Amino acid sequence: MSSTAMNREPTAVICLSHHTGGMELAATKLAKVLGSHIDVTYIIKENTFIHNECRNNPDYSSIEYETIDFSTTILSPGIITGVRKIIKKKNIKNVIFVGASEMKSLYFAFLGLDINLVVRHGTIKSRPKKDWFHRLVYSDVAWHVAISKYMLDNVKHIIPFGKKTRSTVIVPSLANKLCTKKREPSDKIRILHAGRVTSGKGIDKAILACEELYKNSIDFIFNNYGPSDKKYEQQLYSLLDSIPYKERIHINGFTDTIYEKYREHDIFLFPTPDEGYGNVMMEAISHGIIVVAFDNTAISNFEEMGFHIHLVEDQNMEALKKRLLYIVQNIDKERELAEKNIPIAAKVFSPQREANEYLSLLV
Repeated sequence: MSSTAMNREPTAVICLSHHTGGMELAATKLAKVLGSHIDVTYIIKENTFIHNECRNNPDYSSIEYETIDFSTTILSPGIITGVRKIIKKKNIKNVIFVGASEMKSLYFAFLGLDINLVVRHGTIKSRPKKDWFHRLVYSDVAWHVAISKYMLDNVKHIIPFGKKTRSTVIVPSLANKLCTKKREPSDKIRILHAGRVTSGKGIDKAILACEELYKNSIDFIFNNYGPSDKKYEQQLYSLLDSIPYKERIHINGFTDTIYEKYREHDIFLFPTPDEGYGNVMMEAISHGIIVVAFDNTAISNFEEMGFHIHLVEDQNMEALKKRLLYIVQNIDKERELAEKNIPIAAKVFSPQREANEYLSLLV
């Protein structure tokens, strides 16, 4: 145990989301990272993706967790009484909250208790929340933690600060061991997209970017791994039916083994709009896969960290297609440059570094 972790009070990491995605995995990884240093209870919603990961994914078997059940997130009696009961039972003094919509209920769950509240922000918010009620709800926050410099500016613009509230940036870490297996050679270009198959997440733009490879008679395969939105299915089928390379596109669904998939592909194509940070970007860079994305929001911060990645003008599909073709035409050189990202990532995304930075905020 590091000296930074000495004498820290019991801590709760709270993520009450019922969704499947990057925020949920980020919260779970944070609970795992901190749990190896201090007494951490992970408070989650019962029978959700997160609950299933804690029960069944061996990567998270070390996490101590408690579940609560509730039907609404807006002033939810289930959240208020469920969280408050756990906080009092475990004598918790530090809370790290990952989320947004449950903040109102948590304010009342903590009312009258001595809580050092840290709110972690991992998504870009668009509407200011500085009305009197939100000022009340956020008034007791000790720290706002953003996961990038871009996001910190967004937090300061959107979220009200209490009289004693401070803010900082803590870059996430990779809590799980990297897959270090050697990338097998292939005559076929292997393209990976990881993320939800739904509107506004970039899967359509990733598929359409491959048109340039098809036109230039380049043999490729495109794999997506991520949960699918049933409401988006018809739109996706229509898109696939409109392209002549439909048989090269594979929508595979969610996988627990995404770390292995990075090393099985050559290019990570991630043209998502308004991406807050992108845990998958961090993971892809760390596995030495060539990364191509739109230059928007916090994604530009990765280049500032010293990584070799390809960023094109936001929403410029022609630029994206041309950059993808350029990479494929220079694939050997690009593979070498991407492999050099691995040792840099080992330092930048170190769990020990992330743990120390969070521990410095706790009582």
